[in-house]
Amino acid sequence: MRKTIFLVLLALVLPTLVPAPGEARVVRFVVEQTRRVADGKSFGDVGPYERLDGTVYIEVDPRDPLNAAIVNLDKAPKTPKGMVGFSSPFYILKPVDMARGNRKLFYGVNNRGNKLDFAWRTILPQTGTNNNNPLTAADFGDALLLRLGYAYVDAGWQGNVAPGNDRLVPNLPVAVQTDGRPIVARIRVEYADAEGFTRPLEGSPAFRAYDTADMDTAHSTLTVRSTVGGARTPIASDRWAFGRCQKGQESLVPTTADICLFEGFKPDRIYELLYQAKNPIVMGLGYVVTRDVGSFLRYQGRDDAGNPNPLALDRDNVGIRRAYGSGISSTGMYMRDWLYLGFNEDEAHRKVFDAVQIIIPGTHRLLANVEFSDPNTYSREDIWHDSLSFSYPPLTFATTKDPISGIRDGILKRPATDPLVFQIDSANEFWQMNASLNVHDGEGRPVPLPDNVRLYFASSFQHGGVAGLLNPPRPAGICQNPTQGNGWPPTLRALLMNLDDWADRGIEPPKSNYPLLADKTLVSLDGARAAFPAIPGVKFPSTINDLTLPNFGSLFQSTGGRLGQLPPTPGGRYQLFVPLPDRDGLDVAGIRSVEVAAPTSTLTGWNLRASGHREADLCALSGSVIPFAKTKAARQASGDPRPSLEERYGDQAGFTKAVEEATRKLVKERFLLQEDAARYIQAASESEGSFTGR
Repeated sequence: MRKTIFLVLLALVLPTLVPAPGEARVVRFVVEQTRRVADGKSFGDVGPYERLDGTVYIEVDPRDPLNAAIVNLDKAPKTPKGMVGFSSPFYILKPVDMARGNRKLFYGVNNRGNKLDFAWRTILPQTGTNNNNPLTAADFGDALLLRLGYAYVDAGWQGNVAPGNDRLVPNLPVAVQTDGRPIVARIRVEYADAEGFTRPLEGSPAFRAYDTADMDTAHSTLTVRSTVGGARTPIASDRWAFGRCQKGQESLVPTTADICLFEGFKPDRIYELLYQAKNPIVMGLGYVVTRDVGSFLRYQGRDDAGNPNPLALDRDNVGIRRAYGSGISSTGMYMRDWLYLGFNEDEAHRKVFDAVQIIIPGTHRLLANVEFSDPNTYSREDIWHDSLSFSYPPLTFATTKDPISGIRDGILKRPATDPLVFQIDSANEFWQMNASLNVHDGEGRPVPLPDNVRLYFASSFQHGGVAGLLNPPRPAGICQNPTQGNGWPPTLRALLMNLDDWADRGIEPPKSNYPLLADKTLVSLDGARAAFPAIPGVKFPSTINDLTLPNFGSLFQSTGGRLGQLPPTPGGRYQLFVPLPDRDGLDVAGIRSVEVAAPTSTLTGWNLRASGHREADLCALSGSVIPFAKTKAARQASGDPRPSLEERYGDQAGFTKAVEEATRKLVKERFLLQEDAARYIQAASESEGSFTGR
């Protein structure tokens, strides 16, 4: 009797001690190279850092409900135990002595394999840095994250990234039919701003194309049009081919991964190819990489093979007490999807990240969990307008009913595992990524914001940065106006500190600071045009990236699926709004950084394409820099209604005083760190050339 009771108790206890055979998890975490960074420099009280590079091996159970949403997971090759195995490279920046760190993990999800996230919170030299292979002191700049003691982590997730340039490229499986034959489906690719005779099928050599399953061009469709909404004109099947042809038709080398247009691509045209593709990557497994790597480093002492967690203090003390995630641009869209699909819950039903920063996605979702998905492309007004990734409901963090689709859903709907969320958008996301739908629905009614979410608006910034004292403007390129610079670390650094205070110490962050219809800081396109100053030589946009509910066919839904209708047929139209500009053309709402609070130029979230590049369209993700006149006389001579630098500040000393006042206010509001305020003030005191013309 005692033996029977013992066996029953043992049967009950063992499952809690041993991972279930079907559990999705990291099975091996292999560090292959360890190097000191920054020549062994000590970062504050934390000491020197080292960089670890290696490979993580993961197994996923297709039968686990946590993985049920992954498209084609059931069609991936299996291990003898019925698991789907795959691997991915990772890199880690960690204190040499983990006990001197802050015991917090910061997971910066890479953008198209590129290690961009770290640089967005770092004041870097203007030149001489390598974001994808950070090793030297210059690569780490002022290294705020390292000075604070974070362990910084990233691992490859996007399965169609091509190797090269130190990108993080995972080895995700390809789905096949049950009898082993390739899966084949019709897919669509757009080419714009293209020149020459040949292109990779995917459009860029930085990504792997889905090979064509049929080399006969008569079975595919290639069209050309002059505008996004223009009529598609078919190109005869004997005027193009699958292959490379650097010098035209006579140099054609047939391939399954390239396209050759015999007459050559024209940069002011948009080309669309529909073809039969084969071998879809199980792209949804990319979400698993972030989940399982983050969970392993946070909770596990060692992997199944006995390899230690490199962030553990010792065998019995994992060491990480807080974990934060971040995504920027396409990986901001990724993070919205990642949360919606439930990947912040690991296989043991624990929270992976306590808090996340989601940066510049608008209301776009990546929608990588689609058969033959291409997470490189995204919807904007001037290209890929009705393709993935785009704004598809649910658009809001709270569970709401979308009046256009009728879908009732929300990005955050799992209170036990949902993290704290900061989403930060620039002005460009209102023009190109439907950001106004974060705060109102498709019929213009306000939508609620959960208590665990804050929305912040970087007033007047472009998608990738801002121009000003710490960041010079960039040439216009194919745009009509000079563009803004890359990155905006000062704002993001301050917000990171607020997010950490909220997650770690329970200190409430600043209230959401985002344009709204209720206070009239969100307006229609016509309303924005009426408020914008009449600056000589500057055209105001006539359009934004509109949104109609696309019909991709019955096999596509909010969680992903398959694209049966290409191009999609349009459904109901969403009402969209943009930020209200002031008399200088600067956005009224949001975090008005030093560049906006003490301006030397009009900064906008929009720019227009130049002549010869479809000039009626918005210019990609670029904003504009439109400098103020230096003197009153120059302003009057040109007819510019905006006060000159002379009228605003008098001289350099007046400008420096204005910068000091702006930084003081921003520091008080907790939107600027004191050390960064000092940087702005120093830059202002050295800005004599702005007033003298030198």
